[in-house]
Amino acid sequence: MKPFRKNVAIAIDGGGIRGVIVTRALSMLEKELGKPLHDVFRLTAGTSTGSIIAAGLACGLTASQLFDMYVQLGGDVFRRGVRTAFWYLVNHRYQNPPLQSALHQYFGDKRVGDLWNEQPATDIVLTTFDVVENRTRFIKSYKSEYTDWPLVKAVLASAAAPTYFPSVDGRFIDGGVGSYNNPCYLAAYEVQYSLPWKPEETTLISVGTGRERGHIQPGAVDRFLPPQYIGPLIDAFSHCAADQQVDLVNKLFTGLDFRRYQVDLPQPIPLDDISKLQQMISCGDELGGMILSDQTDAAMRFMPEPAPVDAARRLLAR
Repeated sequence: MKPFRKNVAIAIDGGGIRGVIVTRALSMLEKELGKPLHDVFRLTAGTSTGSIIAAGLACGLTASQLFDMYVQLGGDVFRRGVRTAFWYLVNHRYQNPPLQSALHQYFGDKRVGDLWNEQPATDIVLTTFDVVENRTRFIKSYKSEYTDWPLVKAVLASAAAPTYFPSVDGRFIDGGVGSYNNPCYLAAYEVQYSLPWKPEETTLISVGTGRERGHIQPGAVDRFLPPQYIGPLIDAFSHCAADQQVDLVNKLFTGLDFRRYQVDLPQPIPLDDISKLQQMISCGDELGGMILSDQTDAAMRFMPEPAPVDAARRLLAR
């Protein structure tokens, strides 16, 4: 693995229980570095389950502790029952108290602004979608409107996946509803325009929670009934948006040491399927190996090259 630069940031995608994959991989990175990742990352960005991990790292939890949290609490948070069987008759599948209680156990009474005021300070960026104002909000540790928010509230707001969990304050839902299920662009923007960091002195690690690929056979879509399109379309919107964020960072932040890591899932893993724990652990081992060997995601390797400046100017002049 190439050495990190002077400043190091991490951005973590959404993906529900697939946070197991990321925390497993980060545990391998932590072991390789020989120190807690809190001592490495001074900027942590996350969406949905990524916000849980980003907040945990900012609070000083080790990646191993976060992995244990996911493994131990996944069954409590995603406990199936009558409500989950008939979720389409109610607003959401799962109640908030189990997740809220778990987060409070690990994060305590910390407020978002506390992370910025501690030494060393940590810049945290979490996303949530405000359905009242119809826009994505960026919860930052130094932003005055969010500094007094309990960290647990901020994480719940980012992770309130529609149909899975209730909204927060009747308006805030999963940050992945917008364009930022992959928050790597937000982290790069933070480096370039908000922090006193130089891109050429900064490494940005972007970690995905698994990509579903190759599960639909050629011609199968022609036999789909309308409801069968829902899953593939949601996956298409999510993964295309995630890859677009990677493309933006590649093209707009050229001085940055940007590394995107993602693993292909051998079979689909729903956001709440704790039964596939062993499969997720295996995927986490694979993802960790990719990080340690600098095997970046295909989304970085196969993006089209930006047009030369002169060619772009000629196009604009037409």
